[in-house]
Amino acid sequence: MTQQLIDVPAGLNGVIAADTEIGAVDGDRGFFHYGGHDATELARTRSFEEVWFLVREGRLPDANEASDFRRLVASLRRLPDGLAEVIDVVARQDASMLSKLRAVLSVAGLGLSPVIDVDDDERRAQTLRVATLVPMVLAALHRCGLGLAPVEPDRSLGHAAAYLQAVTGEVPTPVAARAVEQYMILTIDHGFNASTFTARVVASTGADPADAVCAALGALAGPLHGGAPSRALDALDEIGSVDAAADWVRGEMAAGRRIMGFGHAVYRAPDPRSALLREVAERLGGDLVELATAVEAEILVTLAELKPGRPLPSNVEFYAGVVMETAGLPRSMFTPTFAVSRTVGWCAHIVEQAASAKLIRPSSRYIGPPITI
Repeated sequence: MTQQLIDVPAGLNGVIAADTEIGAVDGDRGFFHYGGHDATELARTRSFEEVWFLVREGRLPDANEASDFRRLVASLRRLPDGLAEVIDVVARQDASMLSKLRAVLSVAGLGLSPVIDVDDDERRAQTLRVATLVPMVLAALHRCGLGLAPVEPDRSLGHAAAYLQAVTGEVPTPVAARAVEQYMILTIDHGFNASTFTARVVASTGADPADAVCAALGALAGPLHGGAPSRALDALDEIGSVDAAADWVRGEMAAGRRIMGFGHAVYRAPDPRSALLREVAERLGGDLVELATAVEAEILVTLAELKPGRPLPSNVEFYAGVVMETAGLPRSMFTPTFAVSRTVGWCAHIVEQAASAKLIRPSSRYIGPPITI
């Protein structure tokens, strides 16, 4: 019997590829949630570990569960024996940080198994090890690349604060740590974006969690996905002053270039992550924040003039870079920091996809030269 094929839009826009209990995005309303809980409200009121528990378990933890999970994550926050030497070699290579992370994860020796060969509890345990290792590897790669020794993590700190300390070598202020934590909560998951879908495709083959995460990292490296925070901040540097913003936007649009930090593939209403990160940035304060808020207003006015009827509000990337730089993270670590939080979401999706035991295998239509037989 011939299989019936279904045509779908390019880019799979509007196509439902799977059911998920992890979260969803409503672009028309400007809303997204994790497990039914407003994600921006979670970022306002919860710790990173509490939200991590939510996407893993499908519910928020009680006080004892939250404390236990925080201790568990802290206990796993270390480099396996021998991996520091590998990191030192990889850090000196001429490659992007995400490429270096993929190389290290591929040889990390975590004792991982193909997800098809283990039960749900073991998948959860293995993905937890991967998600906890990623920030430590990234921080060590950054420091070794600068000729500095990796920092032994302070297990008394929360996950976001420990990561910030591991990168900078200094215990962050509570305000800076909370700012990075809120950014990280907002970026744990965001529907079936390119990297999340990639992770699920690889998991559907039965591969181990590190394989799926490495594939997702490749998708995240693209400028149209995880590579935008530093580019948005680079644009802010290029603009330089509020007075130059309108002319800069007109020049970029005339040249056919995208305005990084504005517009979104899903949101038609304002991006809720951007609004909260603006608040976080204003709490941090400083000249960069003042410039960003003023330039944002000018860009929005100019885009409305140039693209009437096509809303292009600021998205998460515009203020993400402002928050991270003001909190003490170097620009080379912006996309890696995105990877730290999104790995938690990927791992939840890997576990969920593995439970379905269904291989993702779409078809294609051949449109090349006539077939000769």
